[in-house]
Amino acid sequence: MIEEQLLDPELHDRKAFTSGVAELDDYLQRFAVQQSKKGIAVVRVLIDTNMPANILGYYSLSAAQVEAVQMDERTQRTLPRYPVPCFRLGRLATHSAVRGTGLGRVLMGCAVERCLEAKKHVAAFALVVDAKGEGARSFYEHYGFTPCRDDPMTLYLSLGP
Repeated sequence: MIEEQLLDPELHDRKAFTSGVAELDDYLQRFAVQQSKKGIAVVRVLIDTNMPANILGYYSLSAAQVEAVQMDERTQRTLPRYPVPCFRLGRLATHSAVRGTGLGRVLMGCAVERCLEAKKHVAAFALVVDAKGEGARSFYEHYGFTPCRDDPMTLYLSLGP
C-alpha cells in the first residue's frame, strides 16, 4: 500500500533515491533533513508500506508570499496591492524507477491537500512552485497552475475562496 509520511532520516533511505534530476536528488540526500529541523521546509515522502525504507517520491512545502502584480489580471483585481501569503512547493520528485506510474499526480494531490488543511488554520491564497525545467512547467500547468507574469517558470495554483 502506498502511504505518505514525514521524512524520517532513521527510516527512509535518502541515498538510494534517484529521480534523474541531480538538483532534486541532491536536495533530498543533503539538505532535506537540515531544512526540516530548522523549520525551513516540511519534507514528506511517498513509500510502499511493504518496503518503508524505499522512497518512491517526495515533496517539500514552506511558507511564501507573492506580489499580487505577478498574478494574472483577473486574479489581481481580487487581491490587495501588497504581497499575498502563499505556500511554496519547493521540490517534488519521483524515483526514476516509478516514472510514468502516476505517483507524481499522487504527490501533487498530497501537497495540495496538505495546503488546504493548513489553510484552515493559517491564511494562504495559493500554492507557488518554481519549475525546474520545461517538462516540470508542463506538468504543473497540466494540474491547473498559472505562470507568473514576470517569470513563466514560477507558477501558482489558487487554493480557492
